[in-house]
Amino acid sequence: MGETTPAVPELILGGLPTLVAAVTVIWALARRRAAAHRRLARPTAACALLSLMTTVAVTPHTGAYLKLVEAGLLLPLIAAVARWSPLRELRIAVPLAALAVAAWPAPLVNGSFLERTGVASFWLLPALAAAAIGGYPRHVEQRRRTAVTAARRAQRLQLSRDLHDFVAHDVSGIVVQAQAARFLAPTDPGQAVLALERIEKAGLNALEAMDRTMHMLDDDQELASTSHRPPGIAQLPTLIDDFTALSGTETRLHLPPSAAEAFTLAAPEAGALAYRIVAEALTNIHRHAPRTPRAEVRFSPSPTGMELRVTNEPPDTPSSHPRRPTALRRRGGRGLVALTDDVRARGGTLTAGPHGEGGWCLTAILPLSTSPTKEPKKRPKEPKLPKEPK
Repeated sequence: MGETTPAVPELILGGLPTLVAAVTVIWALARRRAAAHRRLARPTAACALLSLMTTVAVTPHTGAYLKLVEAGLLLPLIAAVARWSPLRELRIAVPLAALAVAAWPAPLVNGSFLERTGVASFWLLPALAAAAIGGYPRHVEQRRRTAVTAARRAQRLQLSRDLHDFVAHDVSGIVVQAQAARFLAPTDPGQAVLALERIEKAGLNALEAMDRTMHMLDDDQELASTSHRPPGIAQLPTLIDDFTALSGTETRLHLPPSAAEAFTLAAPEAGALAYRIVAEALTNIHRHAPRTPRAEVRFSPSPTGMELRVTNEPPDTPSSHPRRPTALRRRGGRGLVALTDDVRARGGTLTAGPHGEGGWCLTAILPLSTSPTKEPKKRPKEPKLPKEPK
């Protein structure tokens, strides 16, 4: 006859993991703060190791009901660890606890290795379900944090691009005119006064651009989309005139009526992007070629949309023309890089490089998507009245 009544030491040893798991669960329930739950990985791993040791050490049928209770207590611990614990500790505690839950009935099976493996696989399913129950909210929260981080980064990038494209252009003009006023004040006070007027205008434009950018971050999207729209094709003549007055570079705009009509029919974002490209190109002329005598902005239809070319001639030598004050020199920023990304996002291309003998050329191909328009509602036909008898 086999031994049917377990010895007291073996019974105590078999019940020790159950007691430790019960204490851990009670402690976790008493500590409702998330900071306490993040410290559950190590106690859970200790419970799992005790469970595995007793599963191997004690004889079969020694406290089998206690092992079942122990497995039931490990399941909520697995869910809590999968939900709250750090990843480094989670990767150790959860597999150990799952193995302990799967292995507890193996000594009770008097069969082949394959049968024991099947029983262990069956009991592994609740452990995997507990890990999934705890890990799903963690995954959802992580996705939410990633989405919020990406949205904030996109918002910061958009803010920096708007400040660079619009404000930097006006600030460069202010610097040029301030240097010109200082240069002309001793000999021609009248021109210095005109330069101060242009500085005032450029400063007001910069404040308007900053105000528009701030409204883009406002919660009132309707206000931002109606009264603070970014400039587009219609504002290009003013931009060209201001640039010519500020820099002294003769700048010509070639905008055929067909091209202007195409931008009018396209989405508003296309015209705003074209304005930003021209503003960036003129700002770079301010910084890198302040003595260039002529520049040209040309729009022409292309098979894939609209081609925009901004070219400038090589700067004059100091001996051919009087020396003009130069704009503030800075290291190259990310203006063209950001614009290239925006153009590519719309399915177009943007390239910049040397042109002719010492000149520079920026070329952009802008696909023009049609702006959605509402079809006019057809008026219902009025019912015909019966003719009066004669």
